[in-house]
Amino acid sequence: MLIVRSLLFNVAFYANLVLWLILLIPGALVPRRQFMELVKMWARTSVWLLRVIAGTKVVITGQEKIPAGGALVAAKHQSFLETFALLPLLDDPTYILKRELMWIPFFGWYLAKARCVPIDRKAGSLALVQMTARAKEEAQHGRQIIIFPEGTRRPPGAPPAYKYGVAHLYQNLGFPCVPIAMNSGLYWPRRQFIRRPGTVRIEVQDPIAPGLAREEFFKLVQERIETASNRLLEEGRAELGMGPDSRPETSLSKV
Repeated sequence: MLIVRSLLFNVAFYANLVLWLILLIPGALVPRRQFMELVKMWARTSVWLLRVIAGTKVVITGQEKIPAGGALVAAKHQSFLETFALLPLLDDPTYILKRELMWIPFFGWYLAKARCVPIDRKAGSLALVQMTARAKEEAQHGRQIIIFPEGTRRPPGAPPAYKYGVAHLYQNLGFPCVPIAMNSGLYWPRRQFIRRPGTVRIEVQDPIAPGLAREEFFKLVQERIETASNRLLEEGRAELGMGPDSRPETSLSKV
């Protein structure tokens, strides 16, 4: 049944994605805030499909810790799930993302409409300057800037590989940073088509006020995300009947 439910979910998920890509065409003409509400509706339908078809619930706690207005949101990144599941959690979110995503037809146009912040990874230090300027502009308009500090999806339990871009943003934005931990990789493993039934837990941590030294912040944000994520991984492994060192990285088909 796991394979069947996973297959059915993936078909429904991508069909729903294509449907919303079409539905959002006229939506591109409305103001950006209204457009983002439509995008959040897509995110909610995707989470609903995951629960109904795959039996995978998404439980988010700590929402009350998110400050009003502009903020830097630093989230653990273990699967594709959090790229959309975080959207309804925030008032006016936008993402730090690699520039190449902006070139994808329709999808890239919508990213531009949402005023996402692209980064050219080949531009070196200039990329940080450009990214910071754009992110600061958006944050000053009350938006929440989502960044995955490790830059890419990491398997559950893998050693942390945080990059200094998150510390650079924190120092230059002047807004609080909200760390977010999760165990999503156990239920939606990266590069696999399997979706395990159970409860994905996403946990908002206490915000880090602006003003810390770069190294102090860099150590603190890792500590908060990793400590909470490791605890959530233990809970998820217990739910799934996995051993403490098991990683859901070797399974059937990949996506």
